[in-house]
Amino acid sequence: MGQGDSLSPQGGPMDNILAQWRRERPDIDPSPMAVCGDVWRAAERLRSGVVANVAGADLDVAGFDVLLTLRRNGRDQALSPSALAKDMLLSTSAMTNRLDRLEKRGLIARKTDPDDRRGLRIVLTDEGFALVDGLVASHVQTEERMLAALSQAERAMLRELLGKIGGAGG
Repeated sequence: MGQGDSLSPQGGPMDNILAQWRRERPDIDPSPMAVCGDVWRAAERLRSGVVANVAGADLDVAGFDVLLTLRRNGRDQALSPSALAKDMLLSTSAMTNRLDRLEKRGLIARKTDPDDRRGLRIVLTDEGFALVDGLVASHVQTEERMLAALSQAERAMLRELLGKIGGAGG
């Protein structure tokens, strides 16, 4: 790439930032800043779209994620708090806070584990199931609108590339 080139397909402000860094620090290649900046901006746009979609249900993304995880496991299926935390890549303390908020709203219930009286199982209440079952459709529609500019092949490529960064492998 030449001095004025950017990894950002739209160019614009990032080109100026890269040019300034190249001028001020010609000893370093600032192109990783463009890639990371573009990923962060895209992530924020995606996050904002999801937040707007669930805001009407008075949910935050963290709580919505718990509800989605429980819903995709099936109606009346229960998970332990530690299994939920592991599935969502969270600490158990972060999971406890999320569960407390959702239980207070009547969207989940903590039930005694029938196989271990000391253990708990988390299950969606009827209200929680109905809420998340309705929201999942608008959630997918929202994400589809945000990704509409990408072909299926581009989406697969993006997942593969992001997987290389995140270590998940697409």
